Amino acid sequence: MTPGHASDAAQHRLRVDPIACRAHGLCADLLPELIDLDEWGYPMPPSTAVPPALLPAAHRAVTACPTLALHLTRSTAG
Repeated sequence: MTPGHASDAAQHRLRVDPIACRAHGLCADLLPELIDLDEWGYPMPPSTAVPPALLPAAHRAVTACPTLALHLTRSTAG
């Protein structure tokens, strides 16, 4: 196994439940590196995987969401 192979196998992505979201914007405050807000204040998470260095901040943003609309999903590549 090559270094970094295990991290390549699992990817974490942010997903927003648009029905549950009420545009509080807390996720963008806690994770500005990845989450932008649209013109109405709703989060627009990236379509790319969350970088490993930002996973702790992503977990905090998910936990802090007042409507539980932000999710961090894990998928295995391959």
